[in-house]
Amino acid sequence: MQDLEAIAERARKAFDAETAVRERALAQARTLTQHCARAIRAVHRDEKETAQQELAAAHELVSSLQSDLSNYQKTYYAGYTQDALKEYAEAQVTYAIIFNNPLPTPEKLGIEYATFLKGLAETNGELRRRCLDILRHGYSEEAERLLAFMDDIYAILVTMDYADAITDGLRRLTDVARSINERTRGDLTINLRQEHLEQSLKQLETRLKETNH
Repeated sequence: MQDLEAIAERARKAFDAETAVRERALAQARTLTQHCARAIRAVHRDEKETAQQELAAAHELVSSLQSDLSNYQKTYYAGYTQDALKEYAEAQVTYAIIFNNPLPTPEKLGIEYATFLKGLAETNGELRRRCLDILRHGYSEEAERLLAFMDDIYAILVTMDYADAITDGLRRLTDVARSINERTRGDLTINLRQEHLEQSLKQLETRLKETNH
């Protein structure tokens, strides 16, 4: 009976330690997600310095998470932890693409390939948002550049034809990315045609005025 009690005591201590780590990881994951959301918001507002500050704070949290969970792999690979790291990848990639910086790698960010690719897939939604913001002020080659990046992302994602158990649900996000690309391409096409029509009307108006004079 004494041996059994000793085992139970060790188990309780282990569970207490893991529970404390888990609760800390939950709090860190929530804060990490908040920093990433603020970084993306700053990117869309062209507040580059603010975005950098938020990404720096996010990076510190990622390092802390990885350090705290080095001996608790079950918690590290839990859904809420990987979801927060996915948001981190999305924020970093969104910042890099919109500000035309080199793309960060999974190795540089220190995250799993599946998590990185899921963040990459969700980046297309942010790039679409950026394209629509650009189109509100008139057609721009920048919108074409972003759409080209969106196509490149999808072209990579669609080659990841592996079981969901390996890619952690990447296939669904790939389908969403394709839909986002198609809608964005349609928006750009309509906007470009409208711009060409407006230019043609202005040219016609100018010629008519010259003729009347």
